[in-house]
Amino acid sequence: MTEPRGFLVGGEWRTSTDVLDVRFPCTGEIVGRVCLAGSDDVEDALRCAERGFSLTRRLPAHRRSEILYNLADLIRERSAELTGTIMLEAGKTRALAESEVVRARETIEVSAEEARRIDGTILPLDWNAAGEGRVGCLRRFPLGPVLAITPFNFPLNLACHKLGPAIGAGDSVVLKPASATPISSLMLGEMALDAGIPPEAVSVVPCHTDLAERMVRDDRVACVSFTGSPAVGWHLRGIAGQKRVGLELGGNAAVIVHEDADIPFAADRIVAGAFSNAGQACIAVQRVYLHRPIYEEALALLVERARALTTGDPRKPGTDVSPMISEDAAAAALAKVQEAVASGAKVLVGGTRDGPLFKPTILVDTTPDMAVNRTEVFAPVVTVAPYETFEEAIAFANDTEYGLQAGIFTHDSRRIAQAFEELRVGGLVVNDASTFRMDHAPYGGVRGSGIGREGPRYAIEEMTEERMMIFSP
Repeated sequence: MTEPRGFLVGGEWRTSTDVLDVRFPCTGEIVGRVCLAGSDDVEDALRCAERGFSLTRRLPAHRRSEILYNLADLIRERSAELTGTIMLEAGKTRALAESEVVRARETIEVSAEEARRIDGTILPLDWNAAGEGRVGCLRRFPLGPVLAITPFNFPLNLACHKLGPAIGAGDSVVLKPASATPISSLMLGEMALDAGIPPEAVSVVPCHTDLAERMVRDDRVACVSFTGSPAVGWHLRGIAGQKRVGLELGGNAAVIVHEDADIPFAADRIVAGAFSNAGQACIAVQRVYLHRPIYEEALALLVERARALTTGDPRKPGTDVSPMISEDAAAAALAKVQEAVASGAKVLVGGTRDGPLFKPTILVDTTPDMAVNRTEVFAPVVTVAPYETFEEAIAFANDTEYGLQAGIFTHDSRRIAQAFEELRVGGLVVNDASTFRMDHAPYGGVRGSGIGREGPRYAIEEMTEERMMIFSP
């Protein structure tokens, strides 16, 4: 048995007797062992974050940018190792793991660019006689220690979406990775130290839930940046007190295909957006609405393409759909499918699992109140329904408590404008599936899908505070 990896507290590597086995989702075999931080370690991480912030807040922009460029270079140098790690701990195919490493490096590079672009504003105040001779100066300042809590589905890139902007903003950071996928985050912490971040300013602490909640409550934390399930995210916001909280939560993304769309292209993009990474993405396609005139044609293409996908061991060439993160997660998703079938839905393809391997599944004849539509399934499951008018399609898409992203396929500029005006989502993707994302762009949802925005520039705004000085020459 391999020696367990230590965790990072203010630049110091520590071990403990509380050891977590990290398992390959496809087979359940142990692929790594990680020591978990205890109560004293978490306390020390918070103390270090305070001391680290006293250093990072004074780092000039060019130095923060240099550290981040160094980190990007280290990610590039260790890309093969990071790819292998993500394949094993997250169960991703090689192509998906390689793509995530590239995206992670680019996220850090964008953060390095944005570290130099934190600007301010000069505001004339002579709007009336009282303001004559006075000028307002607006400037952004680092907020304080950032607690970053990340999920399993993109264990490296989503950690970079928090650590990169925190460093760019001049904040210290405590990173709490998902228990299923902690190894890539520990590697990121190691690279951050090698890149030159002040050691006190970075901690990576895999730990139990109660200790994570303790950090969320702690007043020494200035900002909580959380990506994960809606239930956990809103709970954490409720216990966070007065600190800044950013939540990037789940969704059950809708895609609308109108009769004037390129139907084969739409089918290709929907299948990719629904079943890639076993549907384990918060913007994965979950609900598909097809205009009645093209319903049969488009549905047949979706079924044909879904049936052509190979589900299996992600290490094997030719695997399209990798395992879900655990057998329990797959069982929970299948229960929602079976519940829908018991209430009248029909399975056109899939609807079965073999342990954590879940066959791409397409359901029809569902209703909005079924869990496969109402909740975030977070699995390779989509529902398909027809609509008569574009207004009806928008109403269907909005019939949810979530609002992360949506996709529409149409070439009619009036319908595009209508969808942008009326769809209650944080992002609308035109002529592509909801799953499209660029890492430098603002990203986040409305309603039950969260608050705040990610993307390095926008995350830096969340991790800084604006102050105004009124100057009388």
